[in-house]
Amino acid sequence: MHRPTLDEVAALAGVGRGTVSRVINGSPQVSPEARAAVQKAIDELGYVPNRAARALVTRRTDSVALVVSESEERVFGEPFFAGIVRGVSSHLADTQMQLWLAMAQSTAERQLVERHLSDQHVDGVLLLSLHDDDPLPGLLAGRGLPTVLGGRPAQMLESAHTNGNGVAFVDNDNEGGARTAVEYLLSLGRRCVAAIAGPQDMGVGKARLRGYREALRLAARASGAYLSDDRLIAYGDFSEASGADAMYRLLHLNPGLDAVFAASDLMAAGAIRALREQGRRIPEDVAVVGFEDSAVARQTLPPLTTVHQSVEGMGREMARLLLARIAGGPAHSTVLDTHLVVRESA
Repeated sequence: MHRPTLDEVAALAGVGRGTVSRVINGSPQVSPEARAAVQKAIDELGYVPNRAARALVTRRTDSVALVVSESEERVFGEPFFAGIVRGVSSHLADTQMQLWLAMAQSTAERQLVERHLSDQHVDGVLLLSLHDDDPLPGLLAGRGLPTVLGGRPAQMLESAHTNGNGVAFVDNDNEGGARTAVEYLLSLGRRCVAAIAGPQDMGVGKARLRGYREALRLAARASGAYLSDDRLIAYGDFSEASGADAMYRLLHLNPGLDAVFAASDLMAAGAIRALREQGRRIPEDVAVVGFEDSAVARQTLPPLTTVHQSVEGMGREMARLLLARIAGGPAHSTVLDTHLVVRESA
């Protein structure tokens, strides 16, 4: 049986091949007259694009989306996001799935992404860097699209791996890792340990700050010493610049501080820069510990003691769980282990 071709549609409609392609792909750059002629030719010939024909049979697009609620500058400039993409891509390499990446920070970006996230375009979605007010998880749930979150949502920190509402996520042991970092600083004899915390509208920011507070609470209970003070906490957005700004604020309020836990390696790098500019020796005057164990940790002066998390492992696990959900499996979640890597900064 002869299958109509794109060229035959173009000839019958009296337009070029490119116009037919634009109509099929939904491009607005086609006149109403040309669009009507192409659609009439498609109907008369019974033409179905190859990909659409396969989708009609299998109800699959063989595509998944990784949507990051951050700016393009951060996505391509910070090691964490590159590690996630590498992990997701490596797991999908042996499948037929194609991965597309989208940034969804501005209103225009979000509107475009929201229009595209349907079962006509993707089989499932990976969401990364979510903030409390992000509507995407609810939107995707309403559309019935399989979804896996990168990081436990802030509102789920008190729960087990899932909240019973079909939410799947992959996270690192952020609270435990932070607690280990601060306990290590205290074991070195540091008595005034500050924190540069991440955004508190994100689960990762809240969990790492909780780990810091818990370590100090346990130490205070054991020794009777007062170790915790909100003036010892400053906030950043995980970037190096925010870490430096937070460190300056902490030094102004607490000139005698002798240690700092930063909730990301980039913020720790910024803190080290600020400390050096203020004439503080590291670790002699101030010990510094970060979180992630990215390439940045080996490039600071001195090299950074940090909490290791497997970023690529997180990406691989996100992809694995998403494929399982696409195949009809239930919503499972995973929390990955972390451990301390000791270098010269503490």
